[in-house]
Amino acid sequence: MSVARGGPNIPTSVDAVGGRLVETPPPAAARAAPAHAADLLYDPAVMAAARKQLLAENGDIRSTAVFIDSLEAGFGDGADTYGWSAQGWTGGDINRFWWKTEGQGEIDGKLHEVEVQALYSRAIAPFWDVQAGVRQDFRPDGKDTTHLTVGLIGVAPYWFEIGAAAFLSTEGDLTARVEAEYDQRLTQKWILQPALELALSASDIPELETGSGLTSVTAGLRLRYEVRKEFAPYVGVEWSRSLGDTADYAKARGADPEDTRFVVGVKAWF
Repeated sequence: MSVARGGPNIPTSVDAVGGRLVETPPPAAARAAPAHAADLLYDPAVMAAARKQLLAENGDIRSTAVFIDSLEAGFGDGADTYGWSAQGWTGGDINRFWWKTEGQGEIDGKLHEVEVQALYSRAIAPFWDVQAGVRQDFRPDGKDTTHLTVGLIGVAPYWFEIGAAAFLSTEGDLTARVEAEYDQRLTQKWILQPALELALSASDIPELETGSGLTSVTAGLRLRYEVRKEFAPYVGVEWSRSLGDTADYAKARGADPEDTRFVVGVKAWF
């Protein structure tokens, strides 16, 4: 009758010190059998091959992707320009090889500069990768520069895409770049994308006409239409401003440190 009224006498967390039941180790017999019970019924070599295939199909997938973030032309008070920004990767969920490239120039003039990066990327948390590698800058005036690179990319809360990287050149110059963008989906086809980029330098770099501190700010707003998920033309506006000594270098060569441009281009991936 007492059992019927109060239930069976089974220990609960109330009876344990600290509010948790004491966990006892598994019996010795549990570790005496093979690690995989199927090996007792089937050829262990056949089962090992099956487990390897299962890992390849469900947990060790290798894939490749290419993203053309922007391929665009710009129009403003100055010369008409063109530019591109693209990146891609190949590898698995944890370890990947990344490449990145961007550049710009004048449509009827010279190429300003080209940047290429080769990076090892490793996932350190859901949605976040740390990257390290080499960056090479190519310029028509022969002032090519090589950098060691370390950075972090990922998706912050509310789906802000963030990228931050530091660059140490072979000349000992330390610079950094922080980028953020957000896709605001207006409809199933129309997406509005604000973006912000900050460039910084730890010291003056006269040969590159770069001052120390926060050197430039670039803000853009692009509206794209997804013809397909993999292809979307866009239009937008981009504002940029050189700051501090970097702005003084621009003024000295007769350039305006502030620029606003209308842009048109495409975004694609495959």
